[in-house]
Amino acid sequence: MRKIKEVIVVEGRYDKNVLSQVVDATIVTLGGFSVFNDKEKLAFLRRLAEKQGLIVLTDSDGAGFVIRNYLKGALPKELVKQAYIPDVRGKERRKRTPGKEGKLGVEGMRPEVLIEALRRAGATFLEEEGEEIPKGEPITKADLFALGLTGGANSTEKRKALLKKLDLPEHLTANGLLEALNLLYDRESFLTWEE
Repeated sequence: MRKIKEVIVVEGRYDKNVLSQVVDATIVTLGGFSVFNDKEKLAFLRRLAEKQGLIVLTDSDGAGFVIRNYLKGALPKELVKQAYIPDVRGKERRKRTPGKEGKLGVEGMRPEVLIEALRRAGATFLEEEGEEIPKGEPITKADLFALGLTGGANSTEKRKALLKKLDLPEHLTANGLLEALNLLYDRESFLTWEE
């Protein structure tokens, strides 16, 4: 499995499932067109772009390009790479009928096609570069509990306040919050920031 430095942004969970079997990378789903009305998710993507860089990998149909073009205007261009899959006629296995334009999406692509699309986009393959993303000690569920963000009387309110303060999506669960925090911070920087 190829390790990639940048965060990869895809349209939906099926795209994420397929891609996570091909590359070792942080993969964030947009939820399709719902990203247009999700200011928190956009702020989260902006912060991920600043920290690690982003690669946008959407389907090659019209809807995929509408989403891609929206992100091009909403995110800093110098921190975002664009990965394009080829137009391939067909339908995904899980679907009964082909999509509106009759093209395979990200979830229908062969692994080597996805790797090539990422390579052409300029993805940083870490084993080739010999570099690692510096990571400190991760934030744990115990840390969230110690800060009163889980398992306490007011933990839900505290979590919502933290999500708002960090410009993260308000509907993140405690596990989602933990994942997002570990993408943005290491344990030491988060705990000292919180104090």
